[in-house]
Amino acid sequence: MPTLLTFGDSNTHGTRPILVQGQFHRLDDKTRWPCVTKEALGDKWILIEEGLPGRTTCFDDPLMGSFMNGWVGLKIALASHGPIDLLTIMLGTNDCKALFGNSERDILGGVAGLLAIAQDADLQRRHGGYKTLLISPPPIVVTGELSNSFYGADSLSKKLADLYSELAAHRGVEFFDAGEVIQTSLVDGVHFEDKGHETLGKELAKKIITIF
Repeated sequence: MPTLLTFGDSNTHGTRPILVQGQFHRLDDKTRWPCVTKEALGDKWILIEEGLPGRTTCFDDPLMGSFMNGWVGLKIALASHGPIDLLTIMLGTNDCKALFGNSERDILGGVAGLLAIAQDADLQRRHGGYKTLLISPPPIVVTGELSNSFYGADSLSKKLADLYSELAAHRGVEFFDAGEVIQTSLVDGVHFEDKGHETLGKELAKKIITIF
């Protein structure tokens, strides 16, 4: 049975759009997009969810902790699970927080490191070989309770999809632009509404079918 490992942040975890800071609610396993994807792929697939709210591509968060570093997290995930057949990576949203002061090239460097880890020969051998699907998250809207954290993130996040696409082509991995099929919620400008999870999950299943 093929195994799908979904590696990401709160939008892979299934965090609902945030109305009040400090209140976090997770969508159920019928609604969040990894589960929708698995359901669309059918019973022959096994799903492993690795979504951590706050996770970055490679940056230690001075407020949330160093364990938000995706380079470290991906190594742990690939060592914890297996064998897998497909790894999806959707990160970069939290890298757009104002406190990091990142440029689009800084974020691209973080993604490049994730792909280098994913394609590491030792890790590939550990799993018997697996494919990687890089997903560009939809652009951020600076609004609501998260607007202070994501100051300036609207213009920055819009630059990522093209860069991710070019990098994926260069590294020989699959690519999907989530911003072409969904938008972030206008409640907080970062997370996805239920419908967004449903749409993304189904569209990613279609993409995965073309890979396998």
